[in-house]
Amino acid sequence: MTAATSTAIRVRGLRKAYAGVPAVDGLDLDVAHGEVFALLGPNGAGKTTTVEILEGYRGRDAGEVAVLGADPARSGPAWRARIGIVLQSSAGLDEISVQELVQHFAGYFPDPRDPDEVIAAVGLEAKRATRARQLSGGQRRRLDVALGILGNPELLFLDEPTTGFDPEARRDFWALISSLAGGGTTIILTTHYLDEAEHLADRVGVIAAGRIVALDTPDRLGGRDQDQAIVRWTEDGRPRTERTATPTALIARLAARLGGEVPGLAVTRPTLEDVYLRLIGQPAETLEVVS
Repeated sequence: MTAATSTAIRVRGLRKAYAGVPAVDGLDLDVAHGEVFALLGPNGAGKTTTVEILEGYRGRDAGEVAVLGADPARSGPAWRARIGIVLQSSAGLDEISVQELVQHFAGYFPDPRDPDEVIAAVGLEAKRATRARQLSGGQRRRLDVALGILGNPELLFLDEPTTGFDPEARRDFWALISSLAGGGTTIILTTHYLDEAEHLADRVGVIAAGRIVALDTPDRLGGRDQDQAIVRWTEDGRPRTERTATPTALIARLAARLGGEVPGLAVTRPTLEDVYLRLIGQPAETLEVVS
């Protein structure tokens, strides 16, 4: 299989500026067919601009972009029918019921999923006859997702898909996305919920100042798998903290020194959030290092 056919998305040297200020500054990216890829980054990092270029909704200043083998800037309705998009927010058609809305949009696609199946998949069966304006925020988000997956897309863009979901609804949505990925759908996910990225994504890319600054699996991003553990305990009435590559040995020494039990003992390793904040330049936690 060639690089062109093995990748759903291929980007080289992507650039986009607004009023002379770079938003995307030489970005390179490959996403494989069937991969769930999470793109993380702070506001203003170039994440939204990059995704909009991939979706074909925004032009670029320079660089090469291929999405499902075609240039989004020059692709027509047949290409667009192969992708699904769940925007961060949507409006309009508020007086139409869920059932009517999903059935209506199904007519736009050459090979749509069954509307009843889609409504059930996003958990809106009990709201079939409800008008869109009467849905709660989380229910409206589910409707957005339903419209995004209705066309049975090869590639699905999810922009903050679980905003407004309660914890149970988020877990149900994660199961839906895992099911789509299991069926071969390529998924591009942008989210501020790092636990969501960790649960769903095969790989994570962190964008800052218009460039990808880290790219790896969630458990290895930014050298996370090699980071030292953080051991916390209480001694002489004071909280103590130490970073170490050998936490078991440290705990053994503490136990010997403190008579067997180590008060307040906790051992943690950097979370995906810790690594993400470090990569985008947020200040790291200050720890008291005990020799």
